[in-house]
Amino acid sequence: MSKILIRGAKVLGGEPQDVLIDGAVIEAVGTGLPDEGAEVVEADGKVLLPGLVDLHTHLREPGREDSETVLTGTRAAASGGYTAVFAMANTFPVADTAGVVEQVYRLGQEHGYCDVQPIGAVTVGLEGKKLAELGAMHESAAGVTVFSDDGKCVDDAVIMRRALEYVKAFGGVVAQHAQEPRLTEGAQMNEGVVSAELGLGGWPAVAEESIIARDVLLAEHVGSRVHICHLSTAGSVEIVRWAKSRGIDVTAEVTPHHLLLTDELVRSYNPVFKVNPPLRTERDVTALREALADGTIDIVATDHAPHPHEDKDCEWAAAAMGMVGLETALSVVQQTMVETGLLDWAGVADRMSFKPARIGRAAGHGRPVSAGEPANLTLVDTAYRGAVDPAGFASRSRNTPYEGRELPGRVTHTWLRGKATLVDGKLA
Repeated sequence: MSKILIRGAKVLGGEPQDVLIDGAVIEAVGTGLPDEGAEVVEADGKVLLPGLVDLHTHLREPGREDSETVLTGTRAAASGGYTAVFAMANTFPVADTAGVVEQVYRLGQEHGYCDVQPIGAVTVGLEGKKLAELGAMHESAAGVTVFSDDGKCVDDAVIMRRALEYVKAFGGVVAQHAQEPRLTEGAQMNEGVVSAELGLGGWPAVAEESIIARDVLLAEHVGSRVHICHLSTAGSVEIVRWAKSRGIDVTAEVTPHHLLLTDELVRSYNPVFKVNPPLRTERDVTALREALADGTIDIVATDHAPHPHEDKDCEWAAAAMGMVGLETALSVVQQTMVETGLLDWAGVADRMSFKPARIGRAAGHGRPVSAGEPANLTLVDTAYRGAVDPAGFASRSRNTPYEGRELPGRVTHTWLRGKATLVDGKLA
């Protein structure tokens, strides 16, 4: 059946409407739409959003299929309401050539749970010494426009400048992992009162802020685009706010976990809370929420970082950094931003669909819920509340910081170009 009628959905949180899908596109939006010949989905006042877009996902394939694969990662994405994800380059081999990014791109096409847009490495092997094949990756079948050494910082200013100059030619963007390596040697958590009490190596805020300050100035000098990955400190917010006031072409993202969790959780020594950048203070969390609300921070990105059990179930110092996030992101944003009154659902659509699609140039995604647009949609039961159970995750990994925590909201349906990838909370 090619027609689907979503009846009584609150489009972007507004008044209930009907949305008629015909094939891959939205045919009509209104009230009292006829259901003749259509499969009917009773929304019952659930919120209908454009399909979510994640600009920062680690799918691990090729090379670390024990953590995640393109199949399991995109299934997790569909479960979380995503119709497009951008796959980071720190795979094995690194996605620093046209061949590797095309492999990831084609795996995404084969599995079909969401669109996968590879991110190309900035430097060969993520080593920070020599520019990767940026032009060849852009001209490949994958059409790469976003480049990042995420997991490592492009700390050499000359290399960063050259990358910004190179991508400017085709309107690309460099997404920077802002971490000054010399200032974070041996760092285990946020530098502050808690790190001092626990005796863990401190990760100072200035290690992030100094790189952001340098890079926005380089972007201004070159006249190119720079994107700041997983911004985590109040000081970083002020630097980005200043840069935008000068007209510098900078965008920034915040993760759901940095909107909710603080370094106080590290007192448990549970490695599930070990992440890069580290969990910060309550003051930082407040600043990040306010910056996302006022537009200083442009988008929410998950930094979905799956790890196998053995890489997390060990002592803190030896544990890998990172958390899974695709399946809980929208719930965390509902709790931290919607239920606090900082954003309405239209604002959530802007930060989790419209803007990330625009930054990454994800064709067909981040579009209005209106007639003639691609039917990339997600339906959310915002009244639901329940404890997070990682045993039910579609991701191959279970390293969530929210196990047992009650969170609001549940994605019930996801459609990718009119094809259901999630139905009644179950993968199609």
